[in-house]
Amino acid sequence: MVPSQTSEGSRSVSTGVTLQVNMWYPRPELDSKKLAILLHPWSWLGGNMYEPTLKVLTRLLQHKNYYVIRYNSRGVGKSSGWPSLTGKAEGEDLKALVQEFLAEKPEVDSLTVIGYSYGSLIASLHPVLNPRVKTSHILLSYPISPRGLLTMFHTGMYSLALRDILCNPDARLLLIYGDEDEFTSKSKYDEWVDTLRRTDGLKARFDVIPVMDANHFWQSDGARIALQQAVDSWIS
Repeated sequence: MVPSQTSEGSRSVSTGVTLQVNMWYPRPELDSKKLAILLHPWSWLGGNMYEPTLKVLTRLLQHKNYYVIRYNSRGVGKSSGWPSLTGKAEGEDLKALVQEFLAEKPEVDSLTVIGYSYGSLIASLHPVLNPRVKTSHILLSYPISPRGLLTMFHTGMYSLALRDILCNPDARLLLIYGDEDEFTSKSKYDEWVDTLRRTDGLKARFDVIPVMDANHFWQSDGARIALQQAVDSWIS
C-alpha cells in the first residue's frame, strides 16, 4: 500500500545543523506506530540518501506501513555543516533527529534504525529507547575491516556501542552481510560474529544473516531480493 504523504525538505536539529530529509508517512487510517530511519554509506566516497540499496529497503518499509526517514548526514547534499572524521557528531545528529520526530509523534512505540556500510557505524551509536519505544538495529554490510580508517581509529567507541546494545535485554540486533563483500572477507565476518556472540552479559536478541553471492554493494537482483526477504522476515 502506498503512503499517503511524502515530505522532501530540510529539518534543523538541536545539534546545530540542518539536515536534508525525505520522509514517508503511512496512510492515517492505518494508525501506524512504527518508525524506521535509514543511514547512508560514507560521504567521502559519494554515499548519500539516494543510494539504491536504501531505496530498496524504503519501498519494503513503506509496504509494511512504517514512517520512514532517509536523510543526508551533515555536509552531504543540502545538509549543512561538515562531515566529522570520527562519526561522533553524526551519531548525535541521528539521536536528535529521532527525538524530534518522536516528540511530534508520541504514539510511535517502535523504532528501527537501519545503517548501510558506514551508516551502520552511525546507526550503532543510537541507544536502545527502552522501555516505551521498542528499539531494533539492522546493520547492513558493517565495515569491520576498514572501521579504524573510517573513524580515525576511534574503534573503541563503536565496540562499546555494540556492547551496550548486545547487553540490553530490550534490544534487537540484526547483522546482514554478503559473503563476497569487497572490504571485509567472510572469514573476518565469521570471526567477528563469533566474538560478538561471546560478549559477556549478552542479553539482546541477536541475529546474523550472511547472504550468499552478495557483495558490499548489493548490485545483483538476487542479492537485493535476498536482502529484502531477510529484512522482511526479521521485522515481521
